[in-house]
Amino acid sequence: MAKTTQPTAGMRDPLLPTSTAASPPPYLDPHPADSYTYTVFLVPVRLRRGLCRGGRCIVPCLTVLFLLALAGFLLWPADPDISLARLHLAHVSVVARPAVAVTISATLKVRVRNPDLFALDYTRLDVAIGYRGAGLGRVTSGGGRVRARAVSYVDANLQLDGIRVVEDAMYLLEDLAQGSVPFDTIAEVEGHLHFLFLSIPVKGRISCVMHINPHNQTIVHQDCYPE
Repeated sequence: MAKTTQPTAGMRDPLLPTSTAASPPPYLDPHPADSYTYTVFLVPVRLRRGLCRGGRCIVPCLTVLFLLALAGFLLWPADPDISLARLHLAHVSVVARPAVAVTISATLKVRVRNPDLFALDYTRLDVAIGYRGAGLGRVTSGGGRVRARAVSYVDANLQLDGIRVVEDAMYLLEDLAQGSVPFDTIAEVEGHLHFLFLSIPVKGRISCVMHINPHNQTIVHQDCYPE
């Protein structure tokens, strides 16, 4: 018959946990209740300087920008410069009867300057003359070529025979009595600049106001304004 042995005082049953042996020491607890462990990895990083050291890359960048700007300035097409080099009046007359009319015969020499690095082929040169904004007549000359960075002169003959002035007839008679008649002269040239396979249209224009004395066939005063 089996005998049951009761534990005596001061003895503990190894199968029953006690309060003193219930929890291990804090430093052995894999999941401590109030402490956490952080692991910090220090990775050495070598800072690399850029290509610019001491501002040495600024000078090449500025040089490239300057060269690009210079190339654009030189290659950008510009309109030709037009000026009236010479004007010779062969005949000027104003008649009041039976109607106010003007007769002008003149020869002009127009100066065409090509400021571009490419040759200019102009198709025509127009010279128009008017009085107080009203056109009286126009002459057109043929085309030609102006070399790069060169100057060319174009001759034109202007002939107006008995052109009637209706709206400003009174002003024309007053100017005739004062001995100075202002005539408007507009010279215009159109052409193309040829660069490789490109054909770039350009145009030059100049306006002049000539004060002519019809009594002695001379130019009293002349003002020109490039456009």
